[in-house]
Amino acid sequence: MNIAIITDWLTNYGGAESVISAFHDLFPKAPIYTTMYKPKDMRELGAPDVQKLVKTSWLQNIPFVKHQWMLGQMPVAVEMMDLDDYDIVLSSCHSVSKGVITKPNTLHICYCHTPMRYAWEEWDLETRLKKFPKILHGTIRKQIKKIREWDYCAAQRVDKYIANSSHIAWQIQKHYGRDADVIYPPVHTEKFKPAAHPKNDYYFSIGRLIPYKKFDLLVETFNQLGLKLKIAGTGPDLQKIKAMAKGNVEILGSVSDAELADLYANCRGLLFPQIEDAGIVPLEAMSAGRPVIALSRGGSLDVMEEGKTGVFFEEQTVESLTDAIQQFEKMDFDSHQIREHAMQFDVEVFKRKIKEYIDSSLPNFNKLEYSIDV
Repeated sequence: MNIAIITDWLTNYGGAESVISAFHDLFPKAPIYTTMYKPKDMRELGAPDVQKLVKTSWLQNIPFVKHQWMLGQMPVAVEMMDLDDYDIVLSSCHSVSKGVITKPNTLHICYCHTPMRYAWEEWDLETRLKKFPKILHGTIRKQIKKIREWDYCAAQRVDKYIANSSHIAWQIQKHYGRDADVIYPPVHTEKFKPAAHPKNDYYFSIGRLIPYKKFDLLVETFNQLGLKLKIAGTGPDLQKIKAMAKGNVEILGSVSDAELADLYANCRGLLFPQIEDAGIVPLEAMSAGRPVIALSRGGSLDVMEEGKTGVFFEEQTVESLTDAIQQFEKMDFDSHQIREHAMQFDVEVFKRKIKEYIDSSLPNFNKLEYSIDV
């Protein structure tokens, strides 16, 4: 079987890229198609042996361009890619790669991180519009409408969908009218280990400092409670968050991988106040044996067990979060049990599930093709 891998772009390393890395581990000889590629920013996906496998679109040849500037051209770039030689196409998609055109007898399995946010989510579009003069907003909205129409049509080209959480499976059904199976994304649990004697004297949160992550809610809550809080991350809201924070709240900025592992291992608990597609950050904290206080929406619902790995709060308000923290303070958690729970989502488990999914999907797809041909 000839297998090809395709993803939207490889210009910075995140959740979608960790999935591509796992796909590459499973199929080390498979070519990796993408619109744009910056190997120096891609960790293991920038290695010389991987570079030989990467096949980029014509957008790669435009000098001094960022992928964010080319979103309007990416649908065409993906549709121009020739994947006719492959029996299976495996896409890791949060934007355009699901729109690749394959032959009728090629099985296209899409691992979907989210439907295209800037096409379907108003909050994402509003955030992007702030970067442009108001005079351009009307034109941009018209372009987004066209992209949304393309995205819906492109989504129908996929043969089978895998969602990274139940939340995203629901969105795939809502926006595309397609069913999706759920396989949770890979977590490198080996990078995070419980501390023998954790300090346990501070709460911790990490992420890009942007509005929907709700770091302002954390700061406001801890300003009132007076408990110690550490926040790692950078972003547009950095100065705003620093200005809000009282002396018990420490804004760390960017941290190294080693520092992050230490911060997880020694915290009282992780705070996760936002709606996310998949709860990777909570699972990293749980890999270090630490419990989580999370909003009871999105991907967190798939990965946490109330009372065993942490607690949920219902609303993104100071009152709701405060109630959860006060409940949390009265509870005891078993770090070994928490880590064992997180191991269900390890990268090796992910790879095994993906391989089993492909192996079980191909015979049924071939039968369908045969019945249609007859």
